[in-house]
Amino acid sequence: MPTALERTLIVMPAFNEEESVAAVVREVFATVPGASCLVVDDGSVDQTYREAESAGATVLRLPINLGVGGAMRAGFKYALEKGFANVVQVDSDGQHDPAGIAELVERLDDHDLVLGARFAGVGQYTVRGPRRWAMVVLSSILSRLTRTKLTDTTSGFRASGPRAVALFAQHYPSEYLGDTVESLVIAARAKLTVTQVAVAMRPRAGGTPSHNPYKAAVYLARAGMALFVALIRPPVALREPVVSL
Repeated sequence: MPTALERTLIVMPAFNEEESVAAVVREVFATVPGASCLVVDDGSVDQTYREAESAGATVLRLPINLGVGGAMRAGFKYALEKGFANVVQVDSDGQHDPAGIAELVERLDDHDLVLGARFAGVGQYTVRGPRRWAMVVLSSILSRLTRTKLTDTTSGFRASGPRAVALFAQHYPSEYLGDTVESLVIAARAKLTVTQVAVAMRPRAGGTPSHNPYKAAVYLARAGMALFVALIRPPVALREPVVSL
């Protein structure tokens, strides 16, 4: 009988991450023996896919850049088609510590979606200014919606169980912050259970950050818009998954 980790697909969205992706894949394999790792090359123009393949990952190449949400939806579809029960999202820039994967998957025993929270007492990761204000407001609203305390609703380090995988394979949003904020709204409205575990965040191992401090105020406005759009969209129905692995 396969273990929960053996039935889990590690999905790594990657856009121009040739500097770090191979090391992250190797660390995942070393930390989670027997893991299956899919790198979704999101329209990269560098050697991301070659580096990922050289490290032993399966690589799904997208012809154009769809963003994290589009890449993750492709990953969820792949997991569903291949019969994986769970999906864990891990960034390909080295910020997510694979040591947290086992605990995320363990909590899937009694929850559908588990977030790796950066502000829950582990590590020294900090965010200041308008971006931090946005995170606090988003966490407060989404905590009420999901009926559980969440401190880091924009975390991309998360694990999805069978019901979440089935839902997200069809309805994972691709808009800005949709992969974090709107996905939680979708999950809550589909009556999925959500929780979080504390994780540590590390500095990027390479590549270019997706945000820069000069755009913090823009982030605040766009975060509010993302939540507004998520709340006005109609809820989607959950179709129960069939897991074959």
